Amino acid sequence: MNNNILIRETVELVEQKLGSLLDELSVERAVFGLFFSGVKLSNGFGGVAFTPIKEIPAAVCCPSSAQAMPLSGKLTDRPIRQYLEDLFSSNILKKALALSVLNALSATYWQTGSAPGYEIVTGKDAFDEATIPENGLTVVIGALVPMLKRLLKKGADFRVLEQDPSTLKPTELTHFLPAEKAAEIVPKADLLVITGVTILNDTLPDLLRMSKPEAEIIVSGPTASMLPDAFFKRGVNVLAGIMVTSPDALLDLISEAGSGYHFFGKSAERVIIRNK
Repeated sequence: MNNNILIRETVELVEQKLGSLLDELSVERAVFGLFFSGVKLSNGFGGVAFTPIKEIPAAVCCPSSAQAMPLSGKLTDRPIRQYLEDLFSSNILKKALALSVLNALSATYWQTGSAPGYEIVTGKDAFDEATIPENGLTVVIGALVPMLKRLLKKGADFRVLEQDPSTLKPTELTHFLPAEKAAEIVPKADLLVITGVTILNDTLPDLLRMSKPEAEIIVSGPTASMLPDAFFKRGVNVLAGIMVTSPDALLDLISEAGSGYHFFGKSAERVIIRNK
């Protein structure tokens, strides 16, 4: 399976839904923040994605930084279709910004008033609504702090797979498994909560393929703010992302290392996209 299949199908759907509008749109603003990257399109819609800082350790050096993001200074007024091509780039920074564009295009479609065939709820946190199995196993992919706190408070049986265990607290480390153990533990999960970063690093398709058919699956994070059809087709129940409400204010914040604490309820809202 092509590891870009989720993104590829989503791009095809966006092209189908928006048609010739894609040729009329461009990126008006583009920002790489410490935690999030984001764009504002020429139609006023915004989108964000996770900034993959750990994927570019060479970026601490100026010449390496120039190589990491060769389009610096040329990101605005760039045609949308060129950004969509970047979704399949090996350059992780170009891909992150392209995912922000894909999320902004998804928001554009949702505002057309067309019935999407799924439920979109703003202002709620998917972690609060997730049904933690009483006598089952929860597996969390990534250090998703709010979910881990809830699982610990409930005394649930869970495992957390994380590439960098230093991001976990001592109470969380007792549930830690290295990411390489995914093939052993993911098929046992009754509730599977996956960071949206897996969309960016192309590991999500394999994780979904490992999961058992009856598992409840949530993919959460700013990157997971796009048309959900390709995800739902592969067993995902909920995408939990971000809906940008004030693009310029949000881009200003993330350019100053802002996080959800700074913009939720102000320039962006949590959004839950549920499969009906």
